[in-house]
Amino acid sequence: MLIKTYIASVGIVLQASFVVAQNNTSKDTITNNALKEVVILSSKKDEIIDKKPLLSLDEFLSKKDNVSLIRRGAYAWEPMINNMAIERTRQTIDGMQVFYACTDKMDPITSYVEMNNLESVEVTSGAQGSHFGPTLGGSIDLKTKKLSFTEDKQFNAQVQTGYESINKQKIAGGNFDFTSKKLYASGSIMFRDADNYKAGGGKEIQYSQFRKLNASGTIGYALNNSNTLEAAVIYDKATDIGYPALPMDVSLAEALITSIKHTYTPTDSWIDKWETKLYYNTITHRMDDTKRPNVVIRMDMPGWTDTYGAYSTLQTTVKDKHHLTGTLNAYYNKSLAEMTMLSSIPGGLDMFAYTWPDVKTTFVGATLKDHWQLDDKQSLMFSGNIGTNTNETSQYGKNQLGIFHNDNSIERTKTRTVGNFAVNYERIENKWIYGVGIGYGNRTPSVSEGYGYYLFNSGDKYDYIGNPNLKNESSYEGNFFIKYATPAFSTKLSGSIFYLTDYIIGVITPPFNAMTAGGLGVKVYNNLDSATQASINWDFTYKITSDIKLSGGASYNYGKDSDNNTLPFISPFAYRAAVDYRWNDLTTQLSVNGNAIKTNAAKFYGETETPAYAVVNWNANYHFPIGKNSLGLGVGIQNILDTYYSTYADWNKIPNPGRNFFVNLSYKL
Repeated sequence: MLIKTYIASVGIVLQASFVVAQNNTSKDTITNNALKEVVILSSKKDEIIDKKPLLSLDEFLSKKDNVSLIRRGAYAWEPMINNMAIERTRQTIDGMQVFYACTDKMDPITSYVEMNNLESVEVTSGAQGSHFGPTLGGSIDLKTKKLSFTEDKQFNAQVQTGYESINKQKIAGGNFDFTSKKLYASGSIMFRDADNYKAGGGKEIQYSQFRKLNASGTIGYALNNSNTLEAAVIYDKATDIGYPALPMDVSLAEALITSIKHTYTPTDSWIDKWETKLYYNTITHRMDDTKRPNVVIRMDMPGWTDTYGAYSTLQTTVKDKHHLTGTLNAYYNKSLAEMTMLSSIPGGLDMFAYTWPDVKTTFVGATLKDHWQLDDKQSLMFSGNIGTNTNETSQYGKNQLGIFHNDNSIERTKTRTVGNFAVNYERIENKWIYGVGIGYGNRTPSVSEGYGYYLFNSGDKYDYIGNPNLKNESSYEGNFFIKYATPAFSTKLSGSIFYLTDYIIGVITPPFNAMTAGGLGVKVYNNLDSATQASINWDFTYKITSDIKLSGGASYNYGKDSDNNTLPFISPFAYRAAVDYRWNDLTTQLSVNGNAIKTNAAKFYGETETPAYAVVNWNANYHFPIGKNSLGLGVGIQNILDTYYSTYADWNKIPNPGRNFFVNLSYKL
């Protein structure tokens, strides 16, 4: 009776809100745990946190396999998975779909979470990320701090502060946790204030400052032994954000992310766990160029996104072999962005356009995953997702795009079917673990690709126009890994290849002129026949003694379109190495990382070659016990040799920070 009532209640919620959102799968507990599928990176346990306790989430993600970041300044880097930009991947916060509000992708959702509120980051490569909705390159789910009920009341707290010399960044924050038998609560706050940073050699990089405040809170209540309710909120506000690689800065980037969740965990039932969440988030982003000198035409470009969503995900185990997860999810999103060009001529008229013309997106989908433990040595992971995606634009938006397309071919409402499917096999043989997988996925065009209007790309100097008649982009994927592990030594070789059909990219359209001053022309989004991307990664760890460890790795990437042009933002050969030493409560590390010269630049798409570079870093951390409390001290030097360099992913080749001294203090109560 309880199950029937629960099903009915969930159905009413889904129908009333029109939305049910992303899957938030818990980690499998079986022995053979699909190493290729998910990388769990705990902010409590990961060594990188200890090496620089107050690092940003961008810095944290930049250390991860298969993840690279496009950098337009010192703030809010755009994450890529398998060298695929965010249109081809999926980013969520606790399974919630959140959409950035900037047409230039200056506010990826990773900019709205701070490390002191982060429990883990779940990175999924390729089509296996489909439990959050359709994806090609993979997915990132930012999992915020989770608490559990305790028999006795417990309280923990921490205050933190730090300073970085390269941009005079001041950092201050703290967090607390309270748990009891029926109630738990947590909260965190983090403030960052940074001036312009200096590149190698001491050159100041103008318009690279930022200021940011992030606060979050969670409260949970146990209705009984099987049912709990949880409410959570994240508020993030950044102001005075400079973007030296772009012609505009940001006066405000503000997000409010809220949710309420019900979890059902019976003690004697075929259901292992049943979780249902309703959520709402809203983001405001304001671009302007008021602080830039000698601007021909001043522009204001605000953007807004609002998202309502929900999901209901159920986990069960069949015959101790099939670990099944099923999810119903949906969301409704509204994206609106404006561009006002302010006339510098006395008495002249300002010009106005909708760069995102009030585009409404509704997605409804279902996901099924089966982690099948064949025996003690081998397992299969099946995952599949299917859904419908409906876009609706305003009449104004249709009229704008009618200038570039046959007006009769543009429909204000367009519904598409999307889906993913993946199969991965894994086997353990003594000290060896290996696996292979295949996958298929497709995606709809993003709001910019489908409906964007005169979106200026400062990298190639073209204005971009959306195309609502684009075909879905599809990807056929193959992957493998082989790992050898002993207590002292481990090494892993992995790789993947993606063959993408109907590849979506901007194509020069000669009849039309650029609107932006200094622009070279107009590109309209179109489907190329195909594109191919591939990568191979090697990692190793060697524990010389219990206190000394060597680690490192290298990677190589490839990307070409059907016309044999190199694709943009494909990493050249990259490498890294580190030696760690521990003595009692002292830990220290010396590391080097770098790239080879990028000779295969995507010149057809506006890229240029990038020189080779190598950067050396050092850090040390020590924990001082103070009664029942402890004081943590972290110090370090990044870019010790003060190298002046830019990477392939630095927009318009802006240089990276030079030599940076940092100090972090944390006091745990």
